[in-house]
Amino acid sequence: MARALALARRGVTGTDPNPRVGCVLVAGEQVVGEGWHRRAGEGHAEAVALDAAGARARGATAYVSLEPCNHHGRTPPCTDALIRAGVARVVYAHDDPNPAVAGRGAARLRAAGIEVLGGVLAAQASDLNAGFIQRMRTGRPRVTVKLAASLDGRTAMADGESQWITGPAARADVQWWRACSGAVLTGSGTLLADDPRLDVRRADLVATCLQPLRAVVDSTLRTPPEARIIGADGRAVVFATAGAEAGAQARLEGAGARVLRVAGGHGGCALPEVLRQLGELGANDVLVEAGPTLVGELAGAGLVDVWVIYLAPCLLGDLARGMLALPGLERLAAAPRLAWRDCRRVGDDLRLTLAATAAG
Repeated sequence: MARALALARRGVTGTDPNPRVGCVLVAGEQVVGEGWHRRAGEGHAEAVALDAAGARARGATAYVSLEPCNHHGRTPPCTDALIRAGVARVVYAHDDPNPAVAGRGAARLRAAGIEVLGGVLAAQASDLNAGFIQRMRTGRPRVTVKLAASLDGRTAMADGESQWITGPAARADVQWWRACSGAVLTGSGTLLADDPRLDVRRADLVATCLQPLRAVVDSTLRTPPEARIIGADGRAVVFATAGAEAGAQARLEGAGARVLRVAGGHGGCALPEVLRQLGELGANDVLVEAGPTLVGELAGAGLVDVWVIYLAPCLLGDLARGMLALPGLERLAAAPRLAWRDCRRVGDDLRLTLAATAAG
């Protein structure tokens, strides 16, 4: 199963809206086939492994990092393929999180006379597919906020200058987080100030990743049609409220963007609705690269699951802009607590990774 999980990790940049899955086929003490789901629309891990094994799959044990699917999507059910191949035993890590299908894959295999065991290395498999599991269970993707700041917690000078606080190694590292996300989300203020591209450009990732949706929260449709997030690939999404001007929508759509109307919220678009729609578009993980206003609104609403903070070895002073705008707290006990997940040096900078809710 550890090998199946290692294979599944090879698909972290290309499977959305599907989960990352690996499969290993073992006959006796010999691995006779293995595979992983490389990209949405292509063969699932079980099908790839069975193709590699051929006739050697008969009587073998299949180790799969997710309960085999039992429904038709863009590919046939993996349960049918396993049954036809004549495997004797299937061991999987965690149940399919989709409430409509959970457990049905295992039941189908058992009905065909195949021995089935679930729950092996389930925690590790769940971590690998945390965004997919959350989207299946709640309709909301997992949200990761990325921030680049000075050692004193400042993200830009008072006039907005921010390129570049962190070094080239940290900026290259951010490309990995983009490649692992189904959507990259920013706010209209950041878009107008920086005109970001929000795409994956690192050469070693471009060849294998599915480019994320490039999304902006822009309640009044201030996004110019010539903004760099908009392109002919149709993967730019602009969220606006019902009152936004129809002509602006027509201009953005003419340039290749998709404009989606959502309910109004505090200061603009209702953020839970924005995330729900990104989930409906197939994003399991959403990476937020935005300014203090949008980040603060997401954090204040309890919508941030993971924080990735790059700290640069510099000081910008108290006139520079802070990381996020949160309402003032009257007592220390009211401060949100985070849980450490990782801390490492990336080039000359430090990358901190934290979960939004501390354990216990």
